[in-house]
Amino acid sequence: MASEAVTITLSVNGEVTTQAVEPRTHLADLLRMRLGLTGTHLGCEHGVCGACTVFVDGATARACLVLAVQADGAVVETIEGLTDAADPTLAALQGAFVARNALQCGFCTPGLLATAVEFLREVTTPSRADIRERISGNYCRCTGYHAIVDAIEDAAARLAGRGPT
Repeated sequence: MASEAVTITLSVNGEVTTQAVEPRTHLADLLRMRLGLTGTHLGCEHGVCGACTVFVDGATARACLVLAVQADGAVVETIEGLTDAADPTLAALQGAFVARNALQCGFCTPGLLATAVEFLREVTTPSRADIRERISGNYCRCTGYHAIVDAIEDAAARLAGRGPT
């Protein structure tokens, strides 16, 4: 038996959108399939791999665990929307990820970047242990994490005016 659609309105990457969704539709599916924002990746669909990490009302969330109806009235920001020139965090992370070869296939990268952006907005001088703890909920099957930790450490140093390590 099909569920009746529910109309929701949310802001996605600065644009207000109104969508009719079934109550069981996950935010990740809305973002990817309806809105074409394919930077939100679906990995495990159980909230443990971090590939679907987005910002909901300023805090990271697993889009595979959030129902679209729960995001009614929310401000959602995906990797495609993290381009605010006033916040240099993403640019520093992207540069460091490239310089440190902290990405390979790229599947985990949007979720890791979202996690790292939130982290570096909160902690300006993280230790390597802090970085490892924060990204522990993001799986990467290609890099072995060492380069990712190096990249986040370099971005933190650059943002603090110390230059890369």
